[in-house]
Amino acid sequence: MAIVKKFIFVYIIHCSDDSYHVGVTNALKSRYQEHEEGINSRAYTYSRRPFKALYWEIYESPMEGILREKQIKKWTRAKKRALRYGNYDQLKYLSSSIKT
Repeated sequence: MAIVKKFIFVYIIHCSDDSYHVGVTNALKSRYQEHEEGINSRAYTYSRRPFKALYWEIYESPMEGILREKQIKKWTRAKKRALRYGNYDQLKYLSSSIKT
């Protein structure tokens, strides 16, 4: 019997109102389609379509993925943008408590 490994994805979507949505899922493609189709009228992305997926990370542990999603959700827009573009120096600067 083959063992199928499940992964957890933390993702960032850039919405039409220029906001970012951070989410977590174990099925990235189908979750993105759900956002696009507007399945849930109470979802953050429902009234902010169209949008595009910008960034995702993969985790083997569901708990790690959930903790990472919660961490990123608390971040400022500037930090999310730095992560999106892979600007880790800027991300480090924005995360420091002392800024000159």
